[in-house]
Amino acid sequence: MRTKTAGISEFIQHQFVRIVQGIGAVLVLILISSTVHAQEIDILLKGGHVIDPKNNINSKMDVAIVGDKIFRVAKDIPASTSKRTVDITGLYVTPGLIDMHTHVFHGTDPNSMTANSYGGLQADAFSFRAGVTTVVDAGSSGWRNFPLFKAQSIDRAQTRVLAFLNVVGHGMLSRFDQQDVTDMNPEMNAYMIKRLYPNLIVGLKSAHFWGDFTSVDKAVESGKLANVPVIVDFGEHTPANSIESLFMEHFRPGDIFTHTFSEINGGRESIVDEKSRKVKPFVFAAQKRGIIFDVGHGAGAFNFNQAIPAMKQGFMPNTISTDLYNLSMNAAMKDMTNVMSKFLAMGMSLQDVILRSSWNPAQVIKRPDLGHLSVGSEADIAVFNLKKGNFGYMDVRRTKINGTEKLEAELTLRAGRVVWDLNGISVPEWQMPAATN
Repeated sequence: MRTKTAGISEFIQHQFVRIVQGIGAVLVLILISSTVHAQEIDILLKGGHVIDPKNNINSKMDVAIVGDKIFRVAKDIPASTSKRTVDITGLYVTPGLIDMHTHVFHGTDPNSMTANSYGGLQADAFSFRAGVTTVVDAGSSGWRNFPLFKAQSIDRAQTRVLAFLNVVGHGMLSRFDQQDVTDMNPEMNAYMIKRLYPNLIVGLKSAHFWGDFTSVDKAVESGKLANVPVIVDFGEHTPANSIESLFMEHFRPGDIFTHTFSEINGGRESIVDEKSRKVKPFVFAAQKRGIIFDVGHGAGAFNFNQAIPAMKQGFMPNTISTDLYNLSMNAAMKDMTNVMSKFLAMGMSLQDVILRSSWNPAQVIKRPDLGHLSVGSEADIAVFNLKKGNFGYMDVRRTKINGTEKLEAELTLRAGRVVWDLNGISVPEWQMPAATN
């Protein structure tokens, strides 16, 4: 016969079991919740050395990505917090590069230089494999054919494609067409930039003009109306026009001199005196004034006779760019990583090379949302292997210098998505599928 005390005891035990079971269920829920929370990161780049000039980072850090944004940059982020962890130990992590001088208005007009022509290249074919996530087309299109460029090239590219609008309405059809002063319309240029394509067009381009400063002045007038910089390919004048006048009288601070290290007798004045091999004093003054000096390597616009003496005398370009087009792609230029490695061989530090290929161009084109790894910014990221060995680097005159370092793009992410993976470091190892009956 059960006593009253025994009944109470059983009741207490029953209630205790229910409490324990309830606590267990809560713990399970907490565990599940914490596991979900623990894997909130989509991709974790772990073990690399981050160089992010904007944020003054130059050390070993991990980079976490959620969706298409940078989620966190910190030391020792646990791999357990990520759905996919990529081991990049021994590699360098940088913002996705910005190549500020390219020609990517690819088309089939056999009579055109780089506007809808074979001279222009498909951006995706040369960008990601060099760590580049943003290219800026340098004046291939003008206001008349920019809509075609957008529909045909920009909208079809995975690479972010921005543009300098040519001061000439028809763009870079031929050198002859670029002499047409009647097709230089500042009001229409400004309208295209401010009203129609403010997120795509970042400035104006003047190039290949045979006369005085008219083309430059029309571009600057357009730039003033639209509040954007001007980039100028200042050559092909006979006799050569004064670059001191260009820098000090026609340019505004923030305007850009491309092909900085070209040396072309007759039509173009160089920044380094070709007899004394000294940088002309007004060049330093112009850079101090805020004039931007861009590399714009190209097929004919980079000479060691200019670059090496300039760098030895303390003059460095503000931005590194390729001038990518059909004649430069397989010549001395090759791609962005080759041009950057060339500057390493000439004595520029890796940090300065990255700065001039990411954050500096972002500021020049007034796109401060690009060129850095700040939390919340779009996850455009490059991962490089800095290879050691013996390497040769050419200039456009087919002379060579030797270097002991070479940048190689190992991994590129555009908006949080892996778009280039040289050695498959972001994917699992292959395994033989299980046999089935």
